[in-house]
Amino acid sequence: MISRCAAEVDAWREVKDGWRPLYGDVDQFGVAVEWHDFRTLRSFDWGRSFHPRSLEFCLNLQGHGAVGAVGRTQSDYAPGDSGYYAVGDEQLPASRRAHDHHQFVTLEFSRKHLQKQLVQNESDLEPEIRHVNPPVAKAAQILWYQSKALELMAHFLFEPKDPEFFCMRQKRVARDRVERTKELLARDLANPPTLEMLGQEVGCSPFYLSRTFSREVGLTIPQYLRNIRMERAAELLRSGRFNVTEAAIEVGYSSLSHFSKAFCETIGCCPVLYPAAKNVILDR
Repeated sequence: MISRCAAEVDAWREVKDGWRPLYGDVDQFGVAVEWHDFRTLRSFDWGRSFHPRSLEFCLNLQGHGAVGAVGRTQSDYAPGDSGYYAVGDEQLPASRRAHDHHQFVTLEFSRKHLQKQLVQNESDLEPEIRHVNPPVAKAAQILWYQSKALELMAHFLFEPKDPEFFCMRQKRVARDRVERTKELLARDLANPPTLEMLGQEVGCSPFYLSRTFSREVGLTIPQYLRNIRMERAAELLRSGRFNVTEAAIEVGYSSLSHFSKAFCETIGCCPVLYPAAKNVILDR
């Protein structure tokens, strides 16, 4: 059940066999699954393939892409990322980076097809499936089942570089990015990298990194940075070789009042009293 829309064929003409429809047609059936595997010598206009009034999911395996207007609502897709984007009546800007090896799967729904799917209820599902309780709202259950089917298809039909499911690989990539971010923050507490610099280093957008870090660690990046700064400052004060001002400067604070406030909130004791208070606790 594969139908090649003339507009899409034209959009992907530059990459030739690098675009392969696997199932359906957005205009005819309301849904389409496509596989992409190509290299390009110049930035590729990916947005020309989007259908008006549609919703597309992207599972990005290799290469870097971007969807949306630069500096406003742009979402970056690095290796291991996934996401979705809604297309209105106007063309949505999108690009694929030059010289990258791009590999990604897309699942596209027409708005009309989605509206039809979302009014379905559990009585339409097989009895065995009705006993499964997906971790999403009832209105989104059809999409959840479809996404799981796509995950299995991506795992069994394509030759992966490792045996992980895509969702498992996503979790591993997220953990790796968080650990790398922690290393970069701890490298120079006095002059930590900006969020934009961190995103570039770990290979994702600043917004995505911030959200991933908060989910994995339970703290925002600024909160985590403050904690490790205060822990380092406490270590310096305990050593007896640094006074409060020197410890503050060592961890990147030029304002003694700001440092004292952060130290008290994090460690639970004013920095001036900290060494003595620590000794009292140890003596007990």
